[in-house]
Amino acid sequence: MTLADAATGGTVAHATLQREKLARMAGQIAGFFEAYPREQAVPAIAEHINQFWSRKMRGDFLAAFQADSQELHALVRDAMAQIKPPGSG
Repeated sequence: MTLADAATGGTVAHATLQREKLARMAGQIAGFFEAYPREQAVPAIAEHINQFWSRKMRGDFLAAFQADSQELHALVRDAMAQIKPPGSG
């Protein structure tokens, strides 16, 4: 293994850990709102993420799960359309 391979592997491993962390954090938010009716829970999850996550976190989250969000909590998947991209505020 070359130094470049190690660096690339480290980057991939970091991205995977970041993806897992963001999925877990979003899942915790969804877990809190599970007791609410779906029509209240979905916008509340998006609002929480928009309000309390940094632009970078929101951007990383949307980039990580836009193509494949199956591992996310169902309420989070539904809320994704309401999560603001980094450039929108």
